[in-house]
Amino acid sequence: EDEISRSSHSNPGKSLVNGIKTNPASNSPKSSLPVPMGPPVYVDLAYIPNHCSGKNTDPEFFKRVRASYYVVSGNDAANGEPSRAVLDALLEGKSQWGENLQVTLIPTHDTEVTREWYQQTHEKQQELNIMVLASSSTVVMQDESFPACKIEF
Repeated sequence: EDEISRSSHSNPGKSLVNGIKTNPASNSPKSSLPVPMGPPVYVDLAYIPNHCSGKNTDPEFFKRVRASYYVVSGNDAANGEPSRAVLDALLEGKSQWGENLQVTLIPTHDTEVTREWYQQTHEKQQELNIMVLASSSTVVMQDESFPACKIEF
């Protein structure tokens, strides 16, 4: 606490976060702290942050977080969720993987943005080995019917 306090007094407008000086006046979430370079992370399932809003997700996310399945949960057009820019960022990021791993995009809602993106970029999706599940698909097993894209944690 003393180090943070001294730093704030000797450098007005600056503070320490995890030992790194930052400028709290910067309100851009993408520029608040430098992200250290490192190898990509491979996961089975990744939830696209902030309901697929462009506020926090860019091509760098998809270059570094390489998932077999990405969940798109945005359903608020007024807030830009899901964001067309984020869906395009998936294409850009995946194109730089250097390996043609299968990726499945799981939208949890049927939105105009995802439908238009799917139709307009379908050829690029095929080229990059990206499959998009239909959010309105259902699975029927025995006497039960349920959404095919239902994900619970």
